[in-house]
Amino acid sequence: MSKRPQVLHLFEGYGVEMEYMIVREDTLQVYPIADKLIYDEVGAYLSDVEFGEIAWSNELVLHVIELKTQGPVPSLAGLHAKFQEHVQQINQKLQKYQARLLPTAAHPLMNPYTETQLWPHEHNAIYEAYNSIFDCRGHGWSNLQSTHLNLPFGNDAEFEKLHAAIRMVLPLIPAISASSPVLEAKVTGFNDTRLEVYRLNQQKIPVITGQVIPELAFSKSAYEEMILQPMYQAVAPYDVAGVLQEEFLNSRGAIARFERNTIEIRIIDIQESPIADITVLQAVVGVIKALALETWVSLEELKQWPEEKLAGIFRQVIQNGQQVILQDEAFLQSFGYKKAASCSVRELWTHLVQETAILEEQPALAHTMNIILTRGNLSKRILTALGEDPSEIQIKEIYGRLADCLQNGKIFLPEEPC
Repeated sequence: MSKRPQVLHLFEGYGVEMEYMIVREDTLQVYPIADKLIYDEVGAYLSDVEFGEIAWSNELVLHVIELKTQGPVPSLAGLHAKFQEHVQQINQKLQKYQARLLPTAAHPLMNPYTETQLWPHEHNAIYEAYNSIFDCRGHGWSNLQSTHLNLPFGNDAEFEKLHAAIRMVLPLIPAISASSPVLEAKVTGFNDTRLEVYRLNQQKIPVITGQVIPELAFSKSAYEEMILQPMYQAVAPYDVAGVLQEEFLNSRGAIARFERNTIEIRIIDIQESPIADITVLQAVVGVIKALALETWVSLEELKQWPEEKLAGIFRQVIQNGQQVILQDEAFLQSFGYKKAASCSVRELWTHLVQETAILEEQPALAHTMNIILTRGNLSKRILTALGEDPSEIQIKEIYGRLADCLQNGKIFLPEEPC
């Protein structure tokens, strides 16, 4: 008889997934060989390859490989070193194809309509179902790489606290995580272009994504009624085989996975190296934990914020990042910010990092967060390096440096090589 998985309570475990592009070493063009990489390792076209604590996995498109924790880990501290080791292993194996991994949430030069190849092997039926409904060649499907964070809840009461806390933090996350300022060789005007295309990529069936910020659903039954059932009903006429009638269909910025008692946060752009990703994740967790513990305001107050209001802030932050001025005093007070009636998102994050003190005993991560808050998120630093109207040659040079940062586990600074 199989053992039931252990029930984890709030903040007792963390699941992390990081998606990287495979590109040609010389041109940085996307290179659809994730299946070859996996085949070389295990002699079969599998969806998952396990290596103890870290696994490799395929994604929708053939030029993306995902690294993930094999089940929940008890702490995020030190996790970047394990991901970094696997990044270097994969880069070594890609050498025979003259290929390498590229970070950031969107390839700056890819034409998704001519370069997209879908994963053709195990679990392909799900991808084909999506493709038949939405045409997965757009940027919102084939050119978006993220870092996913899974947080557990032990029961309905814990789900209520966790979901209420996560909803509040979602609008602020892109300010520290945005890494997608360029698409098709053009500066887009969005700090987080990935999230702009992500929020619009399923407009054919709008209830799948909603407003990205989830609705006011604070129990399993409310979530089923308000989010899951309307979505399943809406997709059913297009999904004759019924392969999409699952929780993974939900494309909000955080999705409840009741089959494994977690909430998965999906709006975090992947950074230039695992140390930057784990820094962002720890900062986000610190704020979620403080909110769930009612550090600044009560749970009842957190549950009053409608998705429309939070989505308005979210859309501003997607476009303008840390520069956005927050003028809703009640929103600021929800995070214990009482210095003024308004502040920039950068000022709020600076306050939150100080208040939660989550990085104090990890100097390398504290230094990384200091760079994000003083020099800007990765999008801002990329734009500082590129200027407003970069040539394709300049873009390749800067993104080549970002690939170096990934290989070497460094933080990108416009004026320094990695």
